[in-house]
Amino acid sequence: MLLGEYTHTLDPKKRLSLPAKFRKELGKTVVLTHGLDKCLFLYSSKQWGKIAEKLSSLSMGQQDTRGFNRFMLAGAVEAEIDSLGRILVPDFLKDFAGLNSKVVVTGVHDRAEIWDSERWNEYKARIAGEADALAQKLGEIGVF
Repeated sequence: MLLGEYTHTLDPKKRLSLPAKFRKELGKTVVLTHGLDKCLFLYSSKQWGKIAEKLSSLSMGQQDTRGFNRFMLAGAVEAEIDSLGRILVPDFLKDFAGLNSKVVVTGVHDRAEIWDSERWNEYKARIAGEADALAQKLGEIGVF
């Protein structure tokens, strides 16, 4: 399980060192794609296979389904984790997430997320302010 929050640097060659705690869980090859809330999603190849299978089973007849499939699947790239634990972030994904040199890698159970540090801090502050209301909604559906 991927958990935690780690601050790292995206070097000038667009290489990002992944947290050591994540590397074993992710394996040697990962899939990087557009995420939600202007971050990137990072999956192990095995977990990505499950996500891609679910997405591909959705109806092509619905415009929103086609659009989301394109967003996630066409925007995905396989990346090898090098001997130093780094991956290369392609320009189109770096630009999508607005990544600068300081990034935050978060563990969110079955995926990692890669955020621009400033955007992550803004997001985290906003969600912290809504935590009680979110807990209330989750309680209403039986999560808490």
